[in-house]
Amino acid sequence: MDARLNYFDNPTAGKVLKQFMSVGRAFRESSLPAATQELVALRVSQINGCAACVDLHTKEAAAAGESSVRLNLVAAWREATVFTEAERAALEFAEQGTRVADAGTGVSDEVWANAAKHYDQEQLTTLVFLVSFMNAVNRLNIITCQPAGDYQVGQFH
Repeated sequence: MDARLNYFDNPTAGKVLKQFMSVGRAFRESSLPAATQELVALRVSQINGCAACVDLHTKEAAAAGESSVRLNLVAAWREATVFTEAERAALEFAEQGTRVADAGTGVSDEVWANAAKHYDQEQLTTLVFLVSFMNAVNRLNIITCQPAGDYQVGQFH
């Protein structure tokens, strides 16, 4: 499968991607746990069907020490016993923040309050921006048919 656009050969895309990469660095520098960030990014990407991002976040999480069991169970996190209560709160937040059209109201007060029990204001802020950011990146990759499978860990850092 060939991508419709090569982001790295396009001057406009190059300028925009530079900004996107700086956003990604800001997330990594936040106090939201790195494992939680990867699980959230992976779940949002699964929901949206973004194969390129599923590839990237699965490989990055595995390289950071995430177990294959947990990675394989992200799509079925509700029934899985391998996630902490904080991670479960973040995954539910990610789902509601991604399925805004389905939920009609976005993130419910109950889901927000549950996330706030586990994360401080800075971490909640990161969670809000991460979910929004991943939805944007997923759409960019889906619209341009970015292929999956060839991502190398650290490729975009």
